[in-house]
Amino acid sequence: MCKYELKGFKDFLKEDEGMGTVEIILIIVVLIGLVIIFKNQLRALVESVFEKITSDSNTVMS
Repeated sequence: MCKYELKGFKDFLKEDEGMGTVEIILIIVVLIGLVIIFKNQLRALVESVFEKITSDSNTVMS
């Protein structure tokens, strides 16, 4: 590697720009879209987890 390439790499590592508002909004939109698409599967998963928790807690309390 020549020293110019190494300098560019060091500058890249030192870059500290944060995420902008647009990127955050896009991430939120994608997450909301995934929740909408998989709503039924997520609901079924959460219900089964809570049923398992409830049944296990009943055995502990007995």
